[in-house]
Amino acid sequence: MSLSVFVEVRFWLLVIFSLVLPAGIYGVLLRSRSISSLAVLVFGVALVLIAGVDVYLLQSLSSLAKTSPSLADDALFVSELSIALYVLPVVFGGIGVNLISHVLLRHLTEAEKRFEREHPRD
Repeated sequence: MSLSVFVEVRFWLLVIFSLVLPAGIYGVLLRSRSISSLAVLVFGVALVLIAGVDVYLLQSLSSLAKTSPSLADDALFVSELSIALYVLPVVFGGIGVNLISHVLLRHLTEAEKRFEREHPRD
């Protein structure tokens, strides 16, 4: 057992999944002048998966911090401050779900228009 969770691989995975990957996804989405619906769907699913991985890593680090002798671990992962760490996964999951629903709603709207053209009312 290490003396602090800050030297654990799980902590650095949390940093990558909480900051680096979402920033990269947002950067690509904001920089793109045009993007396919499939790419938007993939990015949305990726954000939801990142949120799930974040929650798992936070739970894992929280249980590990309870057994470590470091007070800094307790201050961040075991105290009331730890609730603030869950804001990022909630935001990523929410944005991911919005991207997925946007793609599905556009597809359904286009399918309804196509149906109306193919089956006109008399």
